[in-house]
Amino acid sequence: MATYKKRGGKPKDKIDKEQSLGAGSTTAEVFDTLDQTASKTEDWVIKNQKYIFIIIGVVAVVVLGFLGYREYIAKPAQSEAMNDMFQAQKYFNEAVNATEKDSLYTLSLNGGEGKYGMLDIISEHSGTQAANLANYYAGMAYLNLKDYKNAVEYLSNFSSDDEVLGPLAKGGIGDAFVQLNQQEDALSYYEQAAKLKTNDFTTPMFLFKAGTIALELGQVDKALTYFNSIKDDYPNSTEAATIDVFIGKAQASK
Repeated sequence: MATYKKRGGKPKDKIDKEQSLGAGSTTAEVFDTLDQTASKTEDWVIKNQKYIFIIIGVVAVVVLGFLGYREYIAKPAQSEAMNDMFQAQKYFNEAVNATEKDSLYTLSLNGGEGKYGMLDIISEHSGTQAANLANYYAGMAYLNLKDYKNAVEYLSNFSSDDEVLGPLAKGGIGDAFVQLNQQEDALSYYEQAAKLKTNDFTTPMFLFKAGTIALELGQVDKALTYFNSIKDDYPNSTEAATIDVFIGKAQASK
């Protein structure tokens, strides 16, 4: 039950303290001890203030150093890295829309025309956001070149809170594991990709992939959950157009 204090009168602990002091208890001695401790603390501060100021100075230098690093080193480094990545990114974008893709994906990875490739960006600009993004491009390039182990490695090194890139990277790892005949791993990454961000593009895509792999693995109830989610939650998605067929297939497998 909630309690409250009545207005007027002294709190019980205060009355007890006064009574104990009046009764000649050891409370007064405790207060004396506290005063002595405070005095000793003050003496210690006075004697050691030189060292205290040194410590404060060191902390200030560290903080200012971090701010300076971020402003005068990290930002210019990121800008330089993005400039170095421009040509490799251009090769990648051309490969996506090209008929002959392999040579362009290879150029994207290794560079061309005297410019860096994604692998160079990762090694030469380690720690920058450009290097992080280069891991995504490298992973997707390897995926398209059917080098699935490298695809898994580089996509695993990429991290992002982006609404689309994050799920695509997880889903790309799932695609690589499918090709490596590691269906359990593929299902895990498709599930991660579907849950990482909720949107009308990547979520139904990876729910569908997760459902088809689950069905292949004999996990019919899980497959039905994913297929029904597409039907109910993403009725306007591309995957929803044929989802009734897969729901029927899953139900027939029970």
